[in-house]
Amino acid sequence: MQVFRDLASIKKDKNTVLTIGTFDGIHLGHQNIIEEVKKNATAYGARNFVVTFNPHPRKILSETSNIKILSTLREKMTTLENLGVENLYVIEFTKEFSQLTAERFFSNYIINGIGIKEIIIGYDYHFGKGKGGSVETLMKMGKENDFSVSQIEEVKVKGNTVSSTKIRKALIEGDIQLASTYLGGHYSFSGVVVSGDRRGRTLGFPTANIQLDDPEKLLPALGIYVVEILIGGSNFFGLLSVGKRPTFYNEGAIVPEVYIYDFDEDIYGEYITINIIERLRGEEKFSSAEELIKQMNKDKESGLEILSKKIN
Repeated sequence: MQVFRDLASIKKDKNTVLTIGTFDGIHLGHQNIIEEVKKNATAYGARNFVVTFNPHPRKILSETSNIKILSTLREKMTTLENLGVENLYVIEFTKEFSQLTAERFFSNYIINGIGIKEIIIGYDYHFGKGKGGSVETLMKMGKENDFSVSQIEEVKVKGNTVSSTKIRKALIEGDIQLASTYLGGHYSFSGVVVSGDRRGRTLGFPTANIQLDDPEKLLPALGIYVVEILIGGSNFFGLLSVGKRPTFYNEGAIVPEVYIYDFDEDIYGEYITINIIERLRGEEKFSSAEELIKQMNKDKESGLEILSKKIN
């Protein structure tokens, strides 16, 4: 997949089928759009293109927004490439860029920049300053500039429309199964293993503390999770703790740390990815280290039972 960060580096070619969006999480609805882009591009003998934005527009448009992202740019690029996207244009979303009208943006960046034969958009697509552009805007411009517009219906799961907002809500509430259903796969995050207070080792459960590769990445609700861990091309399984460690600390930052089953290697400095499989329980404060160890042993067994059912 070719990744472009400025318009000047893109060769204009009208024989292009594209889509535009933030694509946070790249959920089932997004995947549906991308599949249509690929299918139509193949039918036309055209190139396929995805145009996205970084950072998340809501971070720029609202100074009070505390939105956390489902996909870092690195994750988004990896997922799009795995889905078969050939070309990705990442537009830096700034205050200045946000002031472009829908017509000016589309004319400058798409019609006269990338080139376009067809655009495929989602059911609720709006764009440009104040979200002033809509499917009607695109159809009018399409008639004037000889490109077609296709709008894809929403994807529903059990009667509920899939959206990034609903996935965030599910994760914040600890509903991993619902989030995974909407995403069409496990929710994941990545980061570098860093040194912690090494308390886990003294408890008999050595853990790897993870420094997220993007502090804006959304972590799920505080608690204990069964996870898959990807390290340097190999996969392992274990338990993830997302919490403030209240048994030992009265306050503190939320720390993601992972205990890996049957693993005793030095992975400090390694970049790892965590795929969240299932939530075991919420975070608890125990009266003593001994009580915590008892619970951790129960969690370990519960995790192994869950994995035996999912893997076998």
